[in-house]
Amino acid sequence: MSAFPGPPKVGRYGVDLGVMDRLALMAASADPVPGQLVLIDELGRMELASASFREAVRSVFEAGVVATVHAHSDPFTDALKRRADTELIAVTRANRHSLPDGPAARLEYR
Repeated sequence: MSAFPGPPKVGRYGVDLGVMDRLALMAASADPVPGQLVLIDELGRMELASASFREAVRSVFEAGVVATVHAHSDPFTDALKRRADTELIAVTRANRHSLPDGPAARLEYR
């Protein structure tokens, strides 16, 4: 496997900021529809390397979102976790198979 040229890196993997920024632009250009559910899998160190992507995530959190967020401390994700309208559910080996019957069942499908 060849090394990814240039920063940023997360472990041995490189982050292609051009791709992340294009994804952010696509997400930011889509106007949220009231009642629309946005799913994000996942917000981790690689995804957070892009300032444009973080801004797109911040905007969809205003509309309503379900996201998986890494457990590591990071100023951006820590602020999302502290929001009054955020419910945190730790996914563990013990509960990961029951989540579709619990919290995910509360989502309203249209």
